[in-house]
Amino acid sequence: MTESLHNRVREVREARGWTQLHLAEVMGVSRKTVNTIENGALNPSTFIALKLTRALDEPVERLFWLAPQEP
Repeated sequence: MTESLHNRVREVREARGWTQLHLAEVMGVSRKTVNTIENGALNPSTFIALKLTRALDEPVERLFWLAPQEP
């Protein structure tokens, strides 16, 4: 069974009232990086995932999880 990485970065970011640009600035990355992670087009490196958890003050398990990949 193949698994894929899913995330709730957008949900958590929006709950804080933050824009993608604000989160990107807090993390020190581009807004496009945040956008592509939120849309699932980019699986973040460990470094970027940890920056996200720090910026959003959430454990990695709340932001990311593995799920079966749809065919």
